[in-house]
Order: sequence, then C-alpha cells, then structure tokens
Amino acid sequence: MRYVKLIFRILFFTALLFCVTVFTAVIVMNKTVSREYKINRGDTFRIESSIPVTVDFKGAKASIEDYCNVGDVFDVDLKILGVIPFSKASVTVVDETYVSVLGTPFGMKIYTDGLLVISTGRVETKSGAVNPAEDAGVKVGDYIKSVNGERINCNEDLVTAVIESGGETLKLEITREGKAREVSVTPALDKDDNLYRIGVWVRDSSAGVGTLTFYSPVSDVVCGLGHGICDRDTGKLLVPERGELVGAEIISVIKGNAGEPGELKGRFTGERISDMALNSDNGVYGNPYEPLDTSKLTKVAYKQDIKNGDAQILCTVSGGKPKLYSCRVQKRAGAYDYETQNMIVTVTDKELIAATGGIIQGMSGSPVLQNGELIGAVTHVFVDDPKRGYAVFAENMLDTAAGVAKRRLKKAS
Repeated sequence: MRYVKLIFRILFFTALLFCVTVFTAVIVMNKTVSREYKINRGDTFRIESSIPVTVDFKGAKASIEDYCNVGDVFDVDLKILGVIPFSKASVTVVDETYVSVLGTPFGMKIYTDGLLVISTGRVETKSGAVNPAEDAGVKVGDYIKSVNGERINCNEDLVTAVIESGGETLKLEITREGKAREVSVTPALDKDDNLYRIGVWVRDSSAGVGTLTFYSPVSDVVCGLGHGICDRDTGKLLVPERGELVGAEIISVIKGNAGEPGELKGRFTGERISDMALNSDNGVYGNPYEPLDTSKLTKVAYKQDIKNGDAQILCTVSGGKPKLYSCRVQKRAGAYDYETQNMIVTVTDKELIAATGGIIQGMSGSPVLQNGELIGAVTHVFVDDPKRGYAVFAENMLDTAAGVAKRRLKKAS
C-alpha cells in the first residue's frame, strides 16, 4: 500500500510539473508570435522559435499551393510540438516588396494643426493670481484651433486676439485627443504690463534632423525617423497641419556616453524632398516632390524572417554618403505587440563606436539590414548604454507607407 501511495504521488507531481510546463510554454509562445503575418507568393509559412511550433491549416501543415494569388488570406492554428494548440494567426499572401534604402540625413519642419498648449500658468492681477485658461478647462496637450470662430495659425494670432479682447469672454475651439470641444475663457489684466492674458504657453511649430529610412516606389512614399515627432515639453505626438522633409548635412558629432546621449548636429540644405503627409508613432512619411532614385532596390524582410544575430546599420555620420556598420539584433519579448521598438540593436562596429559612442540622436531612422534585406530602422538609444537601442520592424513602416498612399488616392478621388 505504501508503494502504491508513493507511485501515486510521483504520478501526481509529474502531471503537475507537466501542466505547469505546458502552461508556461503557452504564455511564452503567446508573447512571441503575432496574430497577423505576410508571406510571399509561392512560399510556405513557418514560425521559427526556441520551442518548436507546428502550423496547421485545416488539420494539415500550412501550404501555399491552394493560395497562390496575391491578396489571398488563410487562417492557421499554431501548436506547440504539433500537439498543444495555443494560438491562431491570419496569413496574407503578398508579392515580394522592394524599396530604395536611404540612410541619409534629412530635416523636418512641422507646423501644428492649431496651437499646442505646453503649459498653463497664473496671471498676476491687482486682485491676486488667477489662471483663466485652467479655470475654463484648458489642459496641457490641447490644441487651440480658433478664437471666436477665427482660425489661428501661429502664437502671435492668439496673443493679438487675447490682448484685443478688452477682457471680454472668448470662445476657444480646442481639440483633445482628436475630439473637438468649445470652452469660454475670460482674459485677465496683467498688473505688470497692463495687457490681457489667459495664462497659457503654446507652440505652433517644430524642427529637427533625423535619418531617412527608405523610399517605396510602389506607394511613392518616403519615410524616416522610425518614431514620431513629439513635443519636448508634453511628450505628446505633434499633429501637423502642414510640414516638409528637406535635405540636411551633418556638420559635427557629439559623442554619446552613459547617461549623456550624443547627437548628430546638422543643418538644412536647400533641397526640398517631400511634404509631411503623416507624423505617426513609427515615423514620418511624405509624398516626394520628385520620384527618388530606384536604380538599386532592396527586399523588405517580414518580421518572422528576422533572426537574432548579426546585422548592419546604414547611416551617415560624416561626409555625404551613408556607410554600413556592424551590429547585432534581438527581437524583444512581445515584439509583435508594439508598433515601434520591436527589436534591440547593439552596435558592435569599432569605427562607429569610436565616432559616436554607438547610437545617438539624429541616427533615428537609420536602416537596419540583415543578409542583404531591410529588417528595420533605429528609433531610440538606451540612455545608460549608448551602444544599445531600439529598432522598429521595416514591415510596420511599409504598412504605414501603404496607408499614406491609400489616403492620398482617396483624397484625390
């Protein structure tokens, strides 16, 4: 009887260990796979991972034979070791996509859609301190679009409207997180300069330097930066009314150190590259004024084809031409859950480290290549370790570029 109990306990704990292992594997795999994939026409869909994954389509290994047309979509079941189902995925058949990889510096000019409120403050009156804007419900991050129905385009427009109000209540049209609303604010008379004020600081434009990632001849869209342009005070993504991507040249390098991010110092040239059609979380996008060079095209790798290991960064840190530098890439845990910052990049090239310390401001948007294919773009540096930073999947940027092209066609029609 004692031996029966011992065997029972062994079986129980073995079963428990097996269940815990399976449960852990399911959690891990759900964080390391996507719910949507693309494959090229004629390919077989596979997922490579540390834990073997079997792809089942209607009970059989997924094959492209019955899905040979671009645009075909099929669903697959994902199973650990071919037995334990843990997720489903949608797979879309596409043609191979090629882009012109750039790696050149560019300048950004952006004019906001309204005036971005970056701070509120008190107005000192003879009766004491007041904050008219805050009392009216205006918050940091709001965009002021008009005053008494009159569109305002720059800081001076708002200052003039407030001063000339004579203290009469003004109706402000504002947008907050994309939703429009109207507030009433009564200016207060500043005792120091005898001028009416509402107690806000606003911004109407921004500018900077980054790196162009690629030009897509299919969508006729150029993109760069790999992350959005955010206001330096509020941290919010700037909403452009209009903007422009222009040529730039690097004039100096501030080397990065732990705790002190470096920077590529640049200046704008006279070249006009494109408008700014979109400022998004994974980069800036524009429609070129003239088609860019497509004499040398590079294939875009899909996210499931990217391997942890050696890669190269293409960037311009001196002179006028971009150069390839060695690095290593590793997909983040849960990489597919992010629109940007999907991979960690570690610079290994001694020449680049000697010149910049690793990744520095201005390198954002620098293309990352692996086995001759474009896999992503540098986005951010790790402040405590400038040799390391984040990169976004090139596939994500390509999808956004296609969306820009669709909106342009819709607007034209």
